[in-house]
Amino acid sequence: MVKLSVVVPFFNVQTYAPDALRSLRANAREDFEFLLVDDCSTDGTPELLERAERELPGARLLRHTRNEGLATARNTGLDEARGTYVTFLDGDDWLAPGHYERLVATMDELGCDFLRTDHVRVTGRNRSVRRVPVGRRMELLAPRDAILPSDRGTSVDYPYAWAGMYHRRLLDRGLLHFTHGLRTAEDRPWIWRLHREAESFAVSGELGVFYRRGVSTSLTQIGDVRQLDFIRAFDQVIEETKNDPDADRLLPKAVRTYCAVIAHHIGNMAKFEPEVGRKLRAMSSGALRRMPQDVLAEALTAMGEDRAGPLRRLKRRRPAPAPVALETNAA
Repeated sequence: MVKLSVVVPFFNVQTYAPDALRSLRANAREDFEFLLVDDCSTDGTPELLERAERELPGARLLRHTRNEGLATARNTGLDEARGTYVTFLDGDDWLAPGHYERLVATMDELGCDFLRTDHVRVTGRNRSVRRVPVGRRMELLAPRDAILPSDRGTSVDYPYAWAGMYHRRLLDRGLLHFTHGLRTAEDRPWIWRLHREAESFAVSGELGVFYRRGVSTSLTQIGDVRQLDFIRAFDQVIEETKNDPDADRLLPKAVRTYCAVIAHHIGNMAKFEPEVGRKLRAMSSGALRRMPQDVLAEALTAMGEDRAGPLRRLKRRRPAPAPVALETNAA
């Protein structure tokens, strides 16, 4: 019986994949499986994964015939997962030895639907600890209660899929798959769905994931059109939250977060290619017009004029058409 399935997508990370694979070996157990998903890499990553399939206990190599992006690569792994528990790692990050065994023990002890963990952010030689924005640790909590308040960071603002572990019952309910085709912000609709629909979660201070920032191949470092998928991601958050029984309470948080992300991208316009920058403005204008206007007005007032002013001006621009809706999961 497989106790844990670890889904690890890789795309052109030959420089960093050896660290990830060594750390998986340091976490191997006879009842763990490692689902290595090659998202059609064109560098030396496939050869590294072929060797890992032979040498890493529990490794299974899954291949894409074309590049599909992180969300779909994770779904490929989820479709093959056999474990009681599921977790994720990105191919350019790494783990502390024994990290997964400790998380499995915590899941067994608490019996929660999902567990969230702190992590270490690595930028060059600098390391810093990032905490789950939930104060209570190692006790069962209601996921829905951790969405609010609207005016500060909460658990839905800590969306990292690899910072935690998930019970198979969530996979069987269709809650763990990501929206197909999203190239960035794929974890935003995912974390909101978990917090709206799962029944229990807990938070651990276990520091075992090392998240590498500033990687040149990361989409956070590339100002091309794929970055604009955050519009599709947050449109999905808004639409699904509108249909929630607690929509009146939850929509202000969703709208405020969406506005903050738009403001962040507009404020970093210099990193985008000129045509992508123009498209960002037009798509953001359309997004602001699609939001519930009464909720948007309250969110902009709460943000302060330094950020709200540019968004109000952006809203008056001629908007782009709404993005084409994507499939929500692989089921």
